[in-house]
Amino acid sequence: MTHKKLMLVLLFLTAGTLTAQQPMAKQAKVTPLMSRDLADIRGKEVSVITVEYAPGGSDPIHRHNAHGFIYVLEGTIAMQVKGGKQVTLTPEQTFYEAPDDIHVVGRNASSTKPAKFLVFLLKEKGAPALVPES
Repeated sequence: MTHKKLMLVLLFLTAGTLTAQQPMAKQAKVTPLMSRDLADIRGKEVSVITVEYAPGGSDPIHRHNAHGFIYVLEGTIAMQVKGGKQVTLTPEQTFYEAPDDIHVVGRNASSTKPAKFLVFLLKEKGAPALVPES
């Protein structure tokens, strides 16, 4: 192997090692508040949760398979569903996700302050609140 090729191989190996050592994005903290069967809507339930993003925190791409109603309590969050426009929300603003939406952006818009929001999910009884999307 020539000197130049050896240097390129070492450069790529070093870059790959450094990339692998980078910390993962800060995941959101999810706190379940309540879950209630809806007697008048067979097979459905409502789950209420809070989601907290640390500064710079985010969610992976996902879906809910539910009607999702979001209300911002504190901080600033960026939200976007596939095919929609990204929006930045502040306290007392809301966001909606339909059951077939893929949530492509969910993150704290600030790298210095935390953010917190309340989520109401109308979903199939026993279904998970979040389903990762590849």
